[in-house]
Amino acid sequence: MTHVFRSLLAALAATCTFALSSCGGAVAESPPLEGATIGGDFTLTGKDGKPVRWSDFAGKYPIVYFGYTFCPDVCPVDMQNIGLGVRQFEQEHRDLAGKVVPLFITIDPQRDTPEVVGAFAANFGPNVVGLTGTPKRIADAAKKWAVYYSKREGGTPDAYLMDHSRGVFLMGPKGEPIALLPADKDAKSVAAELAKWVH
Repeated sequence: MTHVFRSLLAALAATCTFALSSCGGAVAESPPLEGATIGGDFTLTGKDGKPVRWSDFAGKYPIVYFGYTFCPDVCPVDMQNIGLGVRQFEQEHRDLAGKVVPLFITIDPQRDTPEVVGAFAANFGPNVVGLTGTPKRIADAAKKWAVYYSKREGGTPDAYLMDHSRGVFLMGPKGEPIALLPADKDAKSVAAELAKWVH
């Protein structure tokens, strides 16, 4: 009786172990920015001078980046890595092509007119959307993404630098924050992070 009872316990233990290993599986990783209060509605201006709303990107995975077209170094490099990373991702995941939409939002609306910001964005890919707007609307959008920016002292009315925080936000189809993309590294790193979260 003791032998039978022990055999039964061993069988049950084996069954439970199998059930845990087969049903439990690997725990899905949560998005790094899950639950963060980042993002929100905006109405800005596209390259054609027409309004562009945050709701226009519902169902997509927007990449939100704040910068300015006269930036001498950081912004062009980040945007190049974003653009190339998106193209690499789309080549490797053709079924998801078109789901990712990079947005370049200027923090320098004084110089970055719709035409200027549109031309700048086009340098980094046909799907990159350049956005500008009134100083107030830009400030409101930046605040929602916790982006800091300030006009640097010195320079002239037409030639000056802007200080700003550096962040590349991947947002989800419902406008939810997902992750920060490593555009400060390279395009390959951006593509790998997109492959992790875009479905």
